[in-house]
Amino acid sequence: MEIRTFLDSDIRQIVSLFYETVHSINKRDYSHAQLHAWAPKDEETLKLITWNDSLRNNITYVAEINGTIVGFADMTHHGYLDRLYVHKNAQRQGIASALVNTLEHEARKLGLIEMVTDASITAKPFFERRGYHIVKSQIMERRNVTLANFKMIKNI
Repeated sequence: MEIRTFLDSDIRQIVSLFYETVHSINKRDYSHAQLHAWAPKDEETLKLITWNDSLRNNITYVAEINGTIVGFADMTHHGYLDRLYVHKNAQRQGIASALVNTLEHEARKLGLIEMVTDASITAKPFFERRGYHIVKSQIMERRNVTLANFKMIKNI
């Protein structure tokens, strides 16, 4: 596995990975309606543009195996871990840990003292194992559908 910085040419694979992962991995914790509100297929074209800009402006890394993107993560320059997704067929291989380790290293280089994320129900145990703790439970609304997640923080 190779961890490298994001390239604009990665965006199609990343958006596809996001959609497939949410709809397969997160279905154990969220309803069909919630999954479609979180990752609606009709927003794919918009995501190609908005996410490319966002990922380019954030500190963004991708994980590749044999030239295929198997995960990605990004963080703002203020320590907000925005997105962390690992391909549905590459779960439990240390990819998420490698990506978060890289972002935490970057956060320390920036002189940040903490990182914050909004973790899904599915991702919460992963972040807890990494030393993040829950600040509060949240109910988000997307497309008139509510989704639960957790504001989590880690001192680094």
